[in-house]
Amino acid sequence: MKGMAEIQVSVEIDAQIDNVWNIVSDIDNEPKFWKGTKEIRNISKNDNMVNREITIAFRDQKCMQEVKLYPKEKIEALFTKGVIVGSKIITLTAKDKKTILDVKWDIKLSGMMGMFTGMIKKHIQSGTEQALQKIKEEIER
Repeated sequence: MKGMAEIQVSVEIDAQIDNVWNIVSDIDNEPKFWKGTKEIRNISKNDNMVNREITIAFRDQKCMQEVKLYPKEKIEALFTKGVIVGSKIITLTAKDKKTILDVKWDIKLSGMMGMFTGMIKKHIQSGTEQALQKIKEEIER
């Protein structure tokens, strides 16, 4: 898609994939690690699919998300409505006794906000780096 901001951040965590999955798959706990997510309101849960409304730090905007969990493999969050359009995909890969946690964003701001995509990209990049660092510290302590 034109004007999309792609962000990719990875961290190696000194823990088995099960331990990492237990933390990252607790998606209701997201604001604890992701400072860009202020609040979460689940609308429906169905097996590994969650429809929810999140309030993001950017002007307290509300976005609708469809989150699909693939146990011990990945979490796919699609932004379906709101100021952000696109996806955030968290992937887990086992490596020896460690886990690689990888986050890939492919997003843009919708409508007139599109001109701020570049500006918000820096915020999301640093927010993602901080979140992965917090997750890593939480798991390794």
